Amino acid sequence: MNAEWSEKNKRVQILLGKEATYKDGIELLLELRKDLFEQITQIVNGYPDQAFYQMPFAKAKGYHSKTLAYSVWHIFRIEDIVMHTLIAKDEQILVTGDYQKKIGAPIITTGNELQGPEIAEFSKKLNVKALSEYATEVMLSTNTFLTGLEYSQLKTGFSDANKERLIKSGCVSPDENAVWLIDYWCNKDVRGLIKMPFSRHWIMHVEAMQRIKNKLCQNARKGVDPVAYCGFSCNHCFLSEWCGSCRTEYNVCSFATLYEDRKCPNVVCCQEKKIDGCYECSELEGCTKGFYRPDNDGAAAAKAQAMFIRKYGKQAFLKVHDKLHERFDFTKTQEILGQDVSEGLKILEHEMNSGN
Repeated sequence: MNAEWSEKNKRVQILLGKEATYKDGIELLLELRKDLFEQITQIVNGYPDQAFYQMPFAKAKGYHSKTLAYSVWHIFRIEDIVMHTLIAKDEQILVTGDYQKKIGAPIITTGNELQGPEIAEFSKKLNVKALSEYATEVMLSTNTFLTGLEYSQLKTGFSDANKERLIKSGCVSPDENAVWLIDYWCNKDVRGLIKMPFSRHWIMHVEAMQRIKNKLCQNARKGVDPVAYCGFSCNHCFLSEWCGSCRTEYNVCSFATLYEDRKCPNVVCCQEKKIDGCYECSELEGCTKGFYRPDNDGAAAAKAQAMFIRKYGKQAFLKVHDKLHERFDFTKTQEILGQDVSEGLKILEHEMNSGN
């Protein structure tokens, strides 16, 4: 489990245990949920449609054996059911927002009953944008409840009548892989439900989603040119696990995601000119498009690398990067090459010619 998220969650549970600190616990919980939801949002906004029904770990044991779409559905169906049908005893967001129809979901359950290929087939049917909107509404609804929660409510338990209401709702499948959820939830108090569906459950599934998308990106990059259009090396990028590179559909370069189609102007320009990269362009030196924008702190480093590739080729460039990463501890290339194109180029040439 992610150490930062795990530690924050442990702190939340400790704070919720005392009336004097439970408000601080709620505040920290909302912060944790915000961090986790940002991860979900980045995945939803960053990857192509086919990514959401792929199962790169289909035969594995664990949450990562599912799909990205299933994971989002599962997290927020459970939260919607627990928050509204069990705790608030009102209508679920799925109903009030007519989200089953919008999402195109053939079920209203948590999905626990689905196995193997059924998960992939289910995921293909979902409208990911509508699913994201549903997840957002559920999250915000729960956050509103948590914000107004009184300490005395944390100890509220649930009766057989609550179990019956869950059964009648049809939101939990009678399948043995799902029906256990009813007893599991009803045997907890509100504080116990906060501990699992509203926090730890998120952590486990978001981590699984990260593993899934990292594997999808890894698969997408196999056999693909590791040099980006603008001149960066995808093999040496700090986002290499997260991004499939700008030469694939799994492009979530931090700059590309600023644009609706996930293509930075450098990519668009090169494709229009039918050139392999900015290093083949006669306008490179004076270019201020996309990543080369003067206000981008990586612009000089990217341009220096593109100029190096123009002079010495990609293989020499990749070897220089290998050497730089062996010698220095850095995350972003601009930390080594600086903010001056000429000086950055000199650093690369010096490294190429050094005997180390």
